[in-house]
Amino acid sequence: MAKKVVASLKKEGGITYSRVIRMDRSPKTGAYVFKEAIVESTNVKDFFTKK
Repeated sequence: MAKKVVASLKKEGGITYSRVIRMDRSPKTGAYVFKEAIVESTNVKDFFTKK
């Protein structure tokens, strides 16, 4: 099933939030795990660089 990113969820005082989904490998099983979060649009790149 494909998951898509919602460009902007909420605009409050000039801050735009984005829903981001990152796919990682599980250290135990090796299967893919999806990590989902709602972050400020300015911090999207930081979310993808963190592990």
